[in-house]
Amino acid sequence: MPGTEIFLNGVSLTGEPLVAPEEIARMLASLRSRTADPASSPGILAWLRGLVRKIEPHWGLPLGVEALDPAQAGWAIVFHASESGEVRDALAPLIEHRGRRLGPAKVKVLEYRSGEDCPSWLARHNVEPGSVLPHRVPYYLLLAGDPSRIPFGFQSHLAVEYAVGRLSFDTPEEYRRYVESVIDYESGATVANRRTAVFFGSRHDAITRMCADLLVRPLAEGLAADGDEPAQPGAAERWGFATRTLLAEDATRASLAEVFSPSGGAETPAFLFSATHGLGLPPGHPEQIRKQGALACQDSLGPGTIRCFAGEDLPSDARVHGMVCFHFACFGAGTPERDEFLHEPGKPPRALADAPFVACLPKRLLAHPQGGALAVLGHVERAWGYSIQGASGRPQLLPFQNTIGGILQGWPVGHAVRDFRQRFAVLSTNLADMLERISYGGTVPDETLAWAWVERNDARNYAVLGDPAVRLRVDALQGGLAG
Repeated sequence: MPGTEIFLNGVSLTGEPLVAPEEIARMLASLRSRTADPASSPGILAWLRGLVRKIEPHWGLPLGVEALDPAQAGWAIVFHASESGEVRDALAPLIEHRGRRLGPAKVKVLEYRSGEDCPSWLARHNVEPGSVLPHRVPYYLLLAGDPSRIPFGFQSHLAVEYAVGRLSFDTPEEYRRYVESVIDYESGATVANRRTAVFFGSRHDAITRMCADLLVRPLAEGLAADGDEPAQPGAAERWGFATRTLLAEDATRASLAEVFSPSGGAETPAFLFSATHGLGLPPGHPEQIRKQGALACQDSLGPGTIRCFAGEDLPSDARVHGMVCFHFACFGAGTPERDEFLHEPGKPPRALADAPFVACLPKRLLAHPQGGALAVLGHVERAWGYSIQGASGRPQLLPFQNTIGGILQGWPVGHAVRDFRQRFAVLSTNLADMLERISYGGTVPDETLAWAWVERNDARNYAVLGDPAVRLRVDALQGGLAG
């Protein structure tokens, strides 16, 4: 353990830590109280346990069905039962486009009803957990609508078995722009992106220094040989992509703006990975919807000097069409209504927002007037800095390397995040076993329980915003590495 405290990522408007360091004892008090709480969710934990045993060999798909091929695995859009006709009409061209490319029999329009959890929703469609039957519920699922209607929790649990993405915009016009952008990217003769991956990371306090040194730099530059472990190339270099690194003093708001709006007619990079603090604001704050999850850049030198890149900072002439972005930051993908992690036993979780919402920057990227990004990956709720460092002190890079590698090979984005999806299920099972042991009077070391909780929470909250079936057209990208 790197000390007796676990730190949460994120900063306030003044540059202060979003949440003061929490003692392990306080977190354990909350955890231990839940083991004896009849209102906890043993059914979900048991469901996840069962899924781990079933999905590991082939992700629950029938043998012979290739998960990387939506034409085999199927695609569906999921609307809330009360979704407006304007939003349905805006997304109709995407449904038709998927039908033309995958075959009408592989495309479905499904419905979500208020109050359904994942097991009950699947049961209503005659599907058992651990068995993905594309003719009933396709593997690639696009949730369309606000998280106050289709909850974030439903999305995270559904994503254990399925490749899930979400679209949530403020107006039907934004849905139309995203749909037009995807169809144009997938149907055009060429793409405007360069075969380049950008790695962006601020480095100005203990948490961001750890993220920069143990996550961003090794992903960008690779790892030297260490004992019997061979050297590893950078995550982009391995797949023939050029790498651009913007770290520490180079990770400014201006440099991030230049990534989205390349100067001199340069092509837009195909991929961006960032690791920064995400801005957090209290519920009811007039700027929460606009700025929550904005990326804190190196310009943020201390209290009172916070400088973030928010949705409103993305200019109208930005060129983000065809990009895939991965933001490791608190609230980088969205904010739930209630605090899911830190609350006192016996008291209801405190409010994080008046209602759950998707972050503004991803929405702006996806529905940009000049052509939107294909997808944005990020955190719902807070990101946990120590989740990238194991108890051994070594970086836990494999889920990030595999996700980035899948994206850069041209995998559908919803499938490329499979390591995080499976990791959530496995870590949930491990945590459930520990809590069960405690409930029976057994002993689990505090450090072990704390680390299991941190890692599990972090894995749960990775979310895909955008159509999970989109993929980089890697063969059409310009530039890259020779050979």
